[in-house]
Amino acid sequence: MSTLALSLSALVSLVPATLLPFARRMAKADLLFWLLLAAAIAGPLGYSLTALTGHWESSLPAALWLAVAVSLALFALVVVLAPSAARLAPLLLPYAFLLGALGTGLSPLSAELGLSTPLDAWLAVHIAVSVATYALCTLAAVAAAAAFIQEGALKRRKPSGFTRMLPSVSDAEWLVLRLLAAAEVVLGLGIATGIAKLYVSSGTVLAVDHKTLLSVLAFIVIAALLFLHHRSGLRGRRAARLVLIAYLLITLAYPGVKFVTDYLL
Repeated sequence: MSTLALSLSALVSLVPATLLPFARRMAKADLLFWLLLAAAIAGPLGYSLTALTGHWESSLPAALWLAVAVSLALFALVVVLAPSAARLAPLLLPYAFLLGALGTGLSPLSAELGLSTPLDAWLAVHIAVSVATYALCTLAAVAAAAAFIQEGALKRRKPSGFTRMLPSVSDAEWLVLRLLAAAEVVLGLGIATGIAKLYVSSGTVLAVDHKTLLSVLAFIVIAALLFLHHRSGLRGRRAARLVLIAYLLITLAYPGVKFVTDYLL
């Protein structure tokens, strides 16, 4: 099966789970929710396993589909641990579909580039850490966006059908803090292992490139947010803005740099 056909089938697998919260006007973790979420995970995961077995296809579509698969798998785990997180589905699933649609649209161009790298143990660890960081930050950003939207609706005293599908402000902020703490640990591990590998191979402590600088900036922003919350109880829209800034930095560091290098340069 061609890469484009795999990408299209993965995109189709996202549709039922994406539409479910809007069809029922709420997201509940019932049997139908789990069945459709499992299908939504299986499509992107199948693409990733088929396209990346034995090698790393260092293209933007491959990175996007792997990020979608891991983000949805982590979302399922978070829902098991905190059932109120199921109400993030009206924001997360459409966003995942947009990422998948972008990956599908770029698939023909990526096939012409022929970007492929042999997959060794170190590269596998590096990819796992990078994707886990991006997935955790994606979930944190979605939770922050939910809190931002809910707080705005409360201030205007105009809740809508959409805001009623989302978690409460307190639930969303609870999720943001825990997801960010997990992302900070994984991101710190990725930066530390990257420094160690670079030092062993070249004697240099830190590579001065866009990806490294943006990753370090994201680490600093997340650390600052967690510190401010601990010291002053920072929350609400100001905290949400910092979360979204951190996510923008992570997005620029990973898929953003890859898009520029592969398609613009």
